[in-house]
Amino acid sequence: RPETRLSRRRLAVLAVFSCYSLVNAFQWIQYSILSNVFAGFYGVSFTQIDWLSMVYMVAYVPLILPATWLLDARGLRLTALLGAGLNALGAWLKCGSLAPQRYPLTLAAQAVCAVAQVFILGLPSRIASVWFGPTEVSTACAVAVLGNQLGTAIGFLLPPVLVPNTPNDIDLMAHNIGIMFYGTAIVSTLLFFLTGVVFEEKPKYPPSHSQAVLQTKPPEDYSYKQSIINLFKNIPFILLLISYGIMTGAFYSVSTLLNQMIVTHYVGEEVNAGRIGLTLVVAGMVGSIICGLWLDYTKTYKQTTLIVYILSFIGLLVFTFTLDLGYLIVVFVTGGVLGFFMTGYLPLGFEFAVEITYPESEGTSSGLLNASAQIFGIVFTLVQGKLTTDYSPRAGNIFLCAWIFVGIILTALIKSDLRRHNVNSGIMNLDVKAVPVDSPVEPESTTLKIQSAL
Repeated sequence: RPETRLSRRRLAVLAVFSCYSLVNAFQWIQYSILSNVFAGFYGVSFTQIDWLSMVYMVAYVPLILPATWLLDARGLRLTALLGAGLNALGAWLKCGSLAPQRYPLTLAAQAVCAVAQVFILGLPSRIASVWFGPTEVSTACAVAVLGNQLGTAIGFLLPPVLVPNTPNDIDLMAHNIGIMFYGTAIVSTLLFFLTGVVFEEKPKYPPSHSQAVLQTKPPEDYSYKQSIINLFKNIPFILLLISYGIMTGAFYSVSTLLNQMIVTHYVGEEVNAGRIGLTLVVAGMVGSIICGLWLDYTKTYKQTTLIVYILSFIGLLVFTFTLDLGYLIVVFVTGGVLGFFMTGYLPLGFEFAVEITYPESEGTSSGLLNASAQIFGIVFTLVQGKLTTDYSPRAGNIFLCAWIFVGIILTALIKSDLRRHNVNSGIMNLDVKAVPVDSPVEPESTTLKIQSAL
């Protein structure tokens, strides 16, 4: 077997990526959690403010295939720089939208941040696989996802504190929004420069045997088109693609509409709505780390994914039927339980996909999962928002519960074939060339195989 070794730089790469992913997620949620404030400031409807969140989802779907092609063709470093650079550019454009009549400019700036997200969301599993060893890869993926979750958490907490609702003093409101926008722009610019300093394409030595095998493949043997075809012929991956989209799309919808749900039953509680969102995401961050550690220890991908899915369904049911009891403390508790499982599911889906699709690109499988999540997120946000406005928050949440139940069934049907784990363990013969699923097997002399350790 080739020599494998862990690089000390891997921790810096993970930290910088998590930080600029944090800023991107913060910019996604900062409008939604202050939907009433920004609707009043720009003089637009709640639906137009919701589009400042949904533009993230809309931009992702058509751009994900070009972005994953770029990741495979030009590498990790360029993709990371694009994500961090566009993130900073969008933040600075927002600084020019500090006037009531400038909604189109703030929408355009948010669209730039949405494009940056395309180069960010698919990287956690790629960074984990390329830089981290087999006993820490799931935890590293969870930490990379954690940065995005932490950004959402700060986005729930900080904007209501920085920008209190002052409808009678628009100048003060513009000043407070400016503090938030300029602070974000400065931080995102610093992180862009750090990305240029810290990121490298890959470590000098591969961190695992599965990576060593992939690095010995001649580049001309790789076909991005064939990789996509292989993924869509992989039935377990298709089932995961749909179930992941349902769960994550439901989380996006709940996050986008949380402010409206809370203030419907608790008038004037915008700050507590942000705190409830913070509780939801922080609990999810804890869930992500626990799930990552658990996967590294047990490798029980399907069982863990299914259990977390079922508990998310139960958590959403409880949240739905206790939201209107009149006690905010109950909403804090049920929101925390819901977040622990719904947000904790995100790295599980990434890592499960990498396992059942190896040796296909981690960035491509993760990108397709995120595209599915964006599509479901757009539909769920529009439908749940309509049901919440026309009927009640309960009607919108019941709609999500029905879909998550469908996701449980699909997850139960996934066949667990842990290809990457088997290669690292040396217990499986595997053709690592990205050839069509129905292609004839090549002679062993020209096909790289991992022989059984036995």
